[in-house]
Amino acid sequence: MARGSILVVDDEAASRESLKDVLGDEGYDVTTAADGKLAVELLQNSEFDVVITDLRMPGLDGVELLREVRRVCPQTLVILMTAHASVETAVEALRQGAHDYMIKPLSFDDVLAKLGRLLERRELAWQIQYLRREVESKYDFDNLIGESASMRRIMALMHKVAATNSTVLITGESGVGKEVVARAIHRDSERRDSIFLPVNCGAIPETLLEAQLFGHTRGAFTGAVTAQEGLFQRSRGGTIFLDEIGEMPLSLQVKLLRAIEEKEILPVGGTTPSRVDLRIIAATNRDLAKCCQEGTFREDLYYRLNVFGIEIPPLRERREDIPALVEFLVRRHNTEMNRRFRGVDNAAMKALLRMPWKGNIRELDNVIEHAMIVGDGEWITTADLPNRVAAASAADGAAVGDELKSAIQFYERGHIGNVMQRCEGDKKKAADLLGISLSSLYRKIEELGL
Repeated sequence: MARGSILVVDDEAASRESLKDVLGDEGYDVTTAADGKLAVELLQNSEFDVVITDLRMPGLDGVELLREVRRVCPQTLVILMTAHASVETAVEALRQGAHDYMIKPLSFDDVLAKLGRLLERRELAWQIQYLRREVESKYDFDNLIGESASMRRIMALMHKVAATNSTVLITGESGVGKEVVARAIHRDSERRDSIFLPVNCGAIPETLLEAQLFGHTRGAFTGAVTAQEGLFQRSRGGTIFLDEIGEMPLSLQVKLLRAIEEKEILPVGGTTPSRVDLRIIAATNRDLAKCCQEGTFREDLYYRLNVFGIEIPPLRERREDIPALVEFLVRRHNTEMNRRFRGVDNAAMKALLRMPWKGNIRELDNVIEHAMIVGDGEWITTADLPNRVAAASAADGAAVGDELKSAIQFYERGHIGNVMQRCEGDKKKAADLLGISLSSLYRKIEELGL
């Protein structure tokens, strides 16, 4: 893979071609132009990381070309070179937006060093910009990925509950994005400037979980040489996210119920309760109503947590979200892995649409990361996908056409048909399960020929 695309502009053929050879040998993708006018035409039709241009050329000179670069493709870096060195021309070039300046005859070692530094600095700037966006807006509602009717309905519910302090219970299979939804609710609430503290209730041993959540006094147990605040106290004014709440031991469920009802907690070994001001969002992949019947989860706590419930459907039930999710994941891994993939090709997308996705978005993320490690081209192909995904493509390759719209319609037809069959023809019930209006269901029935 090329290290970067370079446009060399010089009216001297020998200088132009020698620079092309040197840069090409170092792995750069090099294009040349004999004058500024041709360079502008190339810039209008292609993307370049860097333009290296002579300052004095007939017609459009280097400074004029620099202005055109800033207008046509402002992200492109510009290095000016001249045999007529002067402080005035250097200052003018830099003032106009040039990123560096070189004197002829060129030292190719100097050229490569300058080029490398510029590209590294730009890559670092992009990463900083990306991280800043991630910190500031990663969990904004506009950045939640979901074009399906069910996800649009969920986003509307999130907007409404974010404006309150109500406890929220998020349910759904593992990997559907429950924490992302919780963070988005926090980000859109009045508590956005305070901490969001996630806690996995299934990952902390029962003997430690109580002290982790509610804190402990000095001497409360062996090793407690000093008093320590719990996570409920540390998240004061913010949101605590209790993931896998269904794994919480019954003995702690009583304390959690008190924290919700009384807004106070009692540290381990303590006798005086502490007031807490926080919002609780819980999540689980278990059926808590069934757990209540089985006696493994307190019914009173369930009702306290489920003041406002949000159920996230599995990915296989909203396949129309897959293309947008894939695009998002490719962009993210491009940044993390320093790759330049443009997306997935038709055959690979069809294979992804066919998968059952038992691991949901987490599994899809792993598949895309695998493909981007294996792949070498601009597009992810079926050859880059894990064997289990590629096999899905071969299993029913004739089922749909090449067009993405046809593939999505194929799976919509099957999914809606299955839901209607489960509802024994009750279209109102089917529409509710699908998360769409009854009129939309009728429109889908006609559109898909059901």
